[in-house]
Amino acid sequence: MGNTYNYLTTVIRDLKEGFKTSPSLFLITLVLLTIPLNYAVNSIALGVYFGMTLLGIRKNTFKIDNNLLLPIMLFVLMAVSLIWTHDMSSSLKALSKSLPLLVVPICFFITSPLNKEEKEILIKNFSYGMLFFSLYYFLKAVIRFILTEKKSVFFYHELVTEDLNAIHFSVYISVALFYFITRTHKSILDKISAVFLSLFLILLSSKNITIVFLVLSLIYYLKTNKFITRNKLVQIAIFLLFLTAISFFGKIKDRILIEYKTNIEDNTLNNEIGSPDAKVYNVSVNQAWNQKVFKPNDYFPGAAFRVYQLRIFKEMLVEDPIFFKGYGLNASDFKIEEKRKEYNLYEDYGKKNFHNQYIQIFAELGFLGFVLIVAMVFINLKDGIKSKNFIHISFAVLMLSLFLTESFLSRQRGIIFFTVLYCVFNSRRNELANA
Repeated sequence: MGNTYNYLTTVIRDLKEGFKTSPSLFLITLVLLTIPLNYAVNSIALGVYFGMTLLGIRKNTFKIDNNLLLPIMLFVLMAVSLIWTHDMSSSLKALSKSLPLLVVPICFFITSPLNKEEKEILIKNFSYGMLFFSLYYFLKAVIRFILTEKKSVFFYHELVTEDLNAIHFSVYISVALFYFITRTHKSILDKISAVFLSLFLILLSSKNITIVFLVLSLIYYLKTNKFITRNKLVQIAIFLLFLTAISFFGKIKDRILIEYKTNIEDNTLNNEIGSPDAKVYNVSVNQAWNQKVFKPNDYFPGAAFRVYQLRIFKEMLVEDPIFFKGYGLNASDFKIEEKRKEYNLYEDYGKKNFHNQYIQIFAELGFLGFVLIVAMVFINLKDGIKSKNFIHISFAVLMLSLFLTESFLSRQRGIIFFTVLYCVFNSRRNELANA
């Protein structure tokens, strides 16, 4: 407890000093740390960052950074799509939510770039911030379990609320985890933090993020230990067995088994959702792609649902002239609902987006939007490999894989998280600052 108090005291002192020496570092940290909070709080933090940056424009040199033009170009395309959108009110609402794509890069054009040391401080503060939020949600779950005796409070959306979203929070936790894992000289607090966040990540039950995290962790371990001894191999085996054992508890086990069964069998019973009197059947990946019509009591597990969404997007490209311009920003919902009725799905499936950022952008903004998002992902990965910064590489790989399974940029938190870290890691002005 004393170590935690001493650390928090040090952080507060560093933040005060940091604001004096590097206001932009302090303000960017503030924006990142408020992401898990209420949308209004995070928006205010972003507004303060933008306002303070504009006030200091005379003290800084405005310089356009080509890498950071891409988010701005994406925002401009979103704004232009208002001309042909199928849903003006939804597009306007989504455009205001997408403002960070414009605001954050402009702030980076105005201010001096973060140097290597400042970026390390930023990631450090963000990582400890996510540790604090994780502790809060875990203790909250413990209290709820004592009151309700429901084990489900420790898993998935129930652990962190559906609004915050377990999958999105898994991404934040993963970045924080890599900070603690990659520290050269780890303190006891660092090691405890890494273990706790690893367990918390598993409880969040995001299969995609957990698998990517494990693969990246193994790559990092092998890369930093060129000579693998028998003891180290044993350590790796024990670690993997430990994580495997944990994954076969509660909700995690159920989610894995459903995915496994639906990849090899059609029409398996879903006993978690259904009952003997009201049976619910899992849709397999094969059925999601090929079946002509479904029943309202058919349930789409994660992989099958994403295959179905890819299928209907393919049909949309054939049925409507959307290849070059899309339906408009956040304006494809009507078509998703049409497809739901056509395939006779349960009504809630008409309210879900594509759960794939590449497809989501393509459907809304056409091929040019798709090219812009792919270009950002590619530049992010290329610059990460070039920098040999493993946290940057991890962020790039996480975004690349997450965009395949989630429409991450359809939420304000996702937009701010991606845009801020994209600008922090990929600003070419950083090359001059770190030279």
